[in-house]
Amino acid sequence: MAYLFKNLRSLVAALIACTVALAHAQSFPSKPIRWIVVAPAGSSLDVIARAMQDKLKDNLGQAVVVENKPQAGGTVGTNEVAKSASDGYTWVMSYNGPLAFGPHLYPKLPYQPEKDLIAVITTTSQPNVIAANVQLPANSVRELITLLKKDPGKYNFASVGNGSSSHLTMEYIKSASNTFAVHIPFNGSPPAVMSTLSGETQLIASVPTVIAPQVRQGKLKYLAVTSTQRYALLPDVPTVAESGLPELKGFEALAWNGVLVAAGTPRAVVDRINSALNAALNDPSVKERLKSAGLEPIGGTPEQFAKLIHDESVKWAPIIKRSGARID
Repeated sequence: MAYLFKNLRSLVAALIACTVALAHAQSFPSKPIRWIVVAPAGSSLDVIARAMQDKLKDNLGQAVVVENKPQAGGTVGTNEVAKSASDGYTWVMSYNGPLAFGPHLYPKLPYQPEKDLIAVITTTSQPNVIAANVQLPANSVRELITLLKKDPGKYNFASVGNGSSSHLTMEYIKSASNTFAVHIPFNGSPPAVMSTLSGETQLIASVPTVIAPQVRQGKLKYLAVTSTQRYALLPDVPTVAESGLPELKGFEALAWNGVLVAAGTPRAVVDRINSALNAALNDPSVKERLKSAGLEPIGGTPEQFAKLIHDESVKWAPIIKRSGARID
């Protein structure tokens, strides 16, 4: 009898919890939402969030207030949301750095992305482009690999920061092709691009929006995009895999981002947020604004974004280890 009462109490408690969660989800949101963007104002992440703000307000019936927190490569803002209340009122717009690279770069990362956060949606994903100083005697990835093998250490590549997608894309090239080039990290894209323009460094991998203006002016040249398929916004630029080198078959290095909330947030609330974000990403005016910034909206389910984070973390762990990159 005691066993039955115990089970009955557990069942009642579970039903009450479900009822409370459902009621909370049905009333969500009842106050403004705070959206932490782990990049500075004017950055691509900031553009994405602000492009969707008005549509989200219309859909959710509450203001969505964007707050930029780019400190420590985005890990500060990501950690703040990981430690926030599990109620869906604090979101983070984060990216592959804090989510997939961070656990392998920071010896004392204060959060575990796959444990402390719930993935809600992938917002955009785009390839990097590999570009070169116009004086570099290589016009394709195949020719670049030949140069690097002929003179290991002679050539330098710039990145927008140690442990960034810009950095690790080139480390992936080096690892896959068993070549060597010297990494020169900079604090952000402007000095990294200027270094490549001046010839201090000869190569850079970065998002297309950073490189395209310099290519249009004839100051840099494209070698490849890092997606498995050609990039819709740069259809004439070949992929790394199109080099025909067997060691680079299937090469892919994407710069992706998405929205997450604290672990423990009720699934019904996560689904409500996901629905609102999908609707905003599919709005024609938002799509056009993102496209003009060189960004492709993705959308999808929480499970798809969670899988992306997991798979990318597994993929990049050995590349980061081989590179020796660490951030204290």
